[in-house]
Amino acid sequence: MDRLKIVVPGDSPPQIQGSPHLVRLEPYGDVVVFTDRPESVEEKINRAADADILINSRGIVKWYADVLKHLPKLKMISLCSIGTDMIDLDEAKKRGIVVCNQPGRTAPVVAEHSFGLMFALAKRAAFMTAGMKAGIWHRMDNVYLQGKTLGIVGTGHIGSEMARLANAIGMNVIAWTYNPSDERAKQLGIKYVTLEDLLRMSDVVSLHVKLTEESYHLIGENELAMMKPNALIINVARGQVLDTDALVRALNEGQIAGAAVDVYDQEPPPKDHPLLACEQVVFTPHCADMTPEGVDLLNEGAVDNIIAYLDGNPQNVVV
Repeated sequence: MDRLKIVVPGDSPPQIQGSPHLVRLEPYGDVVVFTDRPESVEEKINRAADADILINSRGIVKWYADVLKHLPKLKMISLCSIGTDMIDLDEAKKRGIVVCNQPGRTAPVVAEHSFGLMFALAKRAAFMTAGMKAGIWHRMDNVYLQGKTLGIVGTGHIGSEMARLANAIGMNVIAWTYNPSDERAKQLGIKYVTLEDLLRMSDVVSLHVKLTEESYHLIGENELAMMKPNALIINVARGQVLDTDALVRALNEGQIAGAAVDVYDQEPPPKDHPLLACEQVVFTPHCADMTPEGVDLLNEGAVDNIIAYLDGNPQNVVV
């Protein structure tokens, strides 16, 4: 009987290559790891053509209908992520391809990054650093966060952990979610409000919803206009949850006071992207879970999902 072929189609930047967790797959099949990113649709198809299972270690490698239709042998895609927006889930379902993600696995890691971005933004760390390097001694007030109101948009695993961290330093935490409940609010030590009220009341808005048709540009021009002129916004969700063009205008026109961004509608953003020229902004390159602990957790989870599937007990199934 032919052994299964398990392919990592584009592990760049490095995520799972060299991971000891891949050794656990040896009894199940042969693992092939491509350490560079496929440069074309054709190359992507060629790499995955004989694969029974894909480990998609990088969200920048996408699997839409134009590729999936050329992979009749493919049975499963295991993701090194919570997000699934790099997969055409409808096409995968149509073709009987099981897709498994890792909900909540790195929530403490991502929430800590978001919490850190909030402090970096409030204390103007990037702005002050750039000024010092240019020989400028800025005299500008920072933002004192204790006692301020944090508005969390989406109280899943990451948003919930963000609420815990913010409560610990004495922030007033309010939240909006698609399915609020009194029990959940009590559990998290928060108050659920409407999205409009959250935007109007918050000193800091932190985005933690997954990207869906419903959440695409959830925060746009109208929503940003509702925010306080001294408010800050943080996005560690997905780039398309926040309308980037509207954000640039709001920052440049002083509608809001600053933004911290880890995710972008184009990754990486082009060097001349207008967002990169905004002054009171802190950037990180979609790396909120990129700590040794976070990387290991995701690698372990991707392999766990494959073994569970092959043992007939699939877990974390999206489709």
